[in-house]
Amino acid sequence: MMILVVSFGTSYPDSLDNCIGAVENAIRASFPEDEVRRAFTSQVILRILKKRDNMEIAYVKDALERALSEDIREMVIQPTHLMDGLEYMKLMDVVEEYRQQFERIVVAKPLLMDDSDFDAVASILADKTVMYDDGETAICFMGHGTEAKSNEIYRKLQEKFSEMGRENYYIGTVEAEPSLDEVISLLHGAGIYKKVLLEPLMLVSGDHARHDMAGDQEDSWKRRLAGEGYDVTCILEGIGQIPEIQQLYVKHTGEAVKRLKNVEEVRG
Repeated sequence: MMILVVSFGTSYPDSLDNCIGAVENAIRASFPEDEVRRAFTSQVILRILKKRDNMEIAYVKDALERALSEDIREMVIQPTHLMDGLEYMKLMDVVEEYRQQFERIVVAKPLLMDDSDFDAVASILADKTVMYDDGETAICFMGHGTEAKSNEIYRKLQEKFSEMGRENYYIGTVEAEPSLDEVISLLHGAGIYKKVLLEPLMLVSGDHARHDMAGDQEDSWKRRLAGEGYDVTCILEGIGQIPEIQQLYVKHTGEAVKRLKNVEEVRG
């Protein structure tokens, strides 16, 4: 059996090592008898890494082809996506193209699928940022957002924060809802905040985190919020750096391994 960890990818070497690599290493440490390989779904990022760093990382289809050429017929795929959004759907389409060529192939869950996942992630993020929770700081996470129905994960995670009594925790997205404008409206409505902590709700700290969130351009979240009178602090760390998040992926991988061993997902 082989475990293929599939990520969208990143062109930032530190995030590649500290976020994606850290998740892969956690899975590798938990399944020492199985080979763990890496694949990306973004061909743009693959081209950047090849041209700039001469780094060869497999596109997901190429990783599957290589496995078949090496007579690997049992595979667990662990996506590092946060949700079953558009990128996850693309991955599933690729898996279906190849399913008939494997004896068994199982795709593990992304990070946020079941209620237990949301409970765990909300608790992990709250624990990670507790030192900033001083009564006058709004703790805001920036997600990517998607056109897919799974965009509702942001609302659901927000509800989990509320259930925990973390009313000063807010979630916005770059490309969907809730928007930064909605977050700003909520901050003004609360009327108690002097400071804002910004942190990406993404596996890696990539372009969105470094530019859309923490950049110096006028429309960045940092500049927008500073313009509203808040003292803004940015943390440029993807959630893949958090050991407890890594272990959630390990848990999902373990569930998929169990399915592969106990449930015959043979030829569709």
